[in-house]
Amino acid sequence: MGRRTFKVIDVVEMLVHWYSGRSKTEVACSLGIDRRTVRKYVAAAERAGYVPGGPPVSEEVWRRKAREWFPELYDARRRTPTWRSIAVHHEAIKALVGVVPASVIHQRLRDENGLEVSVASLRRYVRANFEDEVRRTQVVVWRPEVPPGDEAQVDYGYLGAWFDPTEGRNRRVWGFSMVLAHSRYLFLRPVIRMDQAAWSSCHVAALEFMKGVPRRIVPENVPRNIFVVM
Repeated sequence: MGRRTFKVIDVVEMLVHWYSGRSKTEVACSLGIDRRTVRKYVAAAERAGYVPGGPPVSEEVWRRKAREWFPELYDARRRTPTWRSIAVHHEAIKALVGVVPASVIHQRLRDENGLEVSVASLRRYVRANFEDEVRRTQVVVWRPEVPPGDEAQVDYGYLGAWFDPTEGRNRRVWGFSMVLAHSRYLFLRPVIRMDQAAWSSCHVAALEFMKGVPRRIVPENVPRNIFVVM
């Protein structure tokens, strides 16, 4: 395996994780890099007097510091082989940004298109190329507090591929979720079919898990073959 070339944006991600209180080992495991590499770049922040858990530091400040401490890293990120391999799927990513998390986009491209990059690399690509879309998903919209027992929200989300040993093939797995709007108490069940039977049985299981029935259930992303009575 070739030696990985780090860029300013990589160093910023390390510093953000480390400054939030993660150990160097945890940062290395989370980002899929060597602990010695983390130690090397974090050392500059430590020499400058930064200590995990200190006053808030924005990513822009970390970017300026990284460029100051490591000028050799500045600005070649768009030419990296990793980004070129992601760019092949630019239109597919564009269709999903703001709809599902970057981790789900990564999983789909990995399972369905053979993308061989880390989820951290994909996140960086998304932040750099879809800044407006990312910013829109980060807007906080105020909503009146929902009273206890008043509402539950149900949804389907793609979880990834699973090898079915009984059929000898990969199958797509979806997650049915029900969350109570007031407490955010969550029920999640993996399914391999999204038909009416699965929809009904998942609701029964979720309500048994919740030990009660809310006043209303609000569905999102319901498959077209599901009949919903409102």
